[in-house]
Amino acid sequence: MAETMRVAIGIPSNPTDEHFRFVRQLGCEGVVFPTPARLPGEHRWEYEDLVRLREWVESFGLRIEAFQNTPHSFWHKVRLGLPGRDAELENYLTTIRNIGRAGIPVLGYNFRAESLYRTGTKPSRGGAVVTTFDRALVKDRPLTFGRVFTENEMWEAYEYFIKAAIPVAEEAGVRLALHPDDPPGPAIGGVARIFSSFEGFERGSRIVDSPNWGLDLCIGCWSEMGGTENVLRGIRHFGPRGQICYVHFREVQGVGDQFAECFIGDGDLDVTGVMRALKEVGFTGCMIDDHAPQMVWDTGWAPHSRAYQTGYLMGLLRAVNDLT
Repeated sequence: MAETMRVAIGIPSNPTDEHFRFVRQLGCEGVVFPTPARLPGEHRWEYEDLVRLREWVESFGLRIEAFQNTPHSFWHKVRLGLPGRDAELENYLTTIRNIGRAGIPVLGYNFRAESLYRTGTKPSRGGAVVTTFDRALVKDRPLTFGRVFTENEMWEAYEYFIKAAIPVAEEAGVRLALHPDDPPGPAIGGVARIFSSFEGFERGSRIVDSPNWGLDLCIGCWSEMGGTENVLRGIRHFGPRGQICYVHFREVQGVGDQFAECFIGDGDLDVTGVMRALKEVGFTGCMIDDHAPQMVWDTGWAPHSRAYQTGYLMGLLRAVNDLT
């Protein structure tokens, strides 16, 4: 049966059996892992461990759609182009081979070596807690790694990485899905953020010509970069090329230097137009909600909010499918 656009769910890094039963109760058939805490390894992931993880997930009638990341410690020197990166890179390539051999189709990654993500939180609809970003609060942030890492250095590091990784990914049958810098924009802590614009992604796509190079299209990040029109631009450019591996369907209020996360449907995004555009370009991967607000009774992974947002996406997808 041909793949169709579908709603999956992003689970916590250390899920229990109850999480998988919850996913099935929501009607999802696939899960997306962040960095799985269940996988051992200080430098790489091994085939046998990956198989055990996949079989555990499949025992609940689910499949692993993607991993979001490996541990950042696996390839810190690779992302900054530091001495010693070749040893890290070889372990990363072995991880790609093992992921493919274990039957997992997508490995997500980002090239954001500076880890700052948000600057605060605030109450949103009904008092639900959401994260916020204000660039003014990080303008005096010290150099994270002791010196400036320029755009040219980051592009050199990315080109070195992706030219080595893509041939291995092709052989292993793994698609590499690039996530945007979040928050996007100028350098933070002295580290340039090269995947913060349409132009950055377009440049990245031209370094290698391969069906195994693609995007984790984070709609929230693309909206942070420039609102609905920027999201649609990305979908309409990369979608017909088959370069969208999977989607983070997330919303924010605001763009650029100041924004706050929010519930899907409660922000500035034309969510119906975005879902329709994904269908029109022939996207056949999965989408997940992301960065769920903390609702009443929620802790940690925010299951109440996840359930609400997953149901919202399912209804939106059903409506778009029924009307086209």
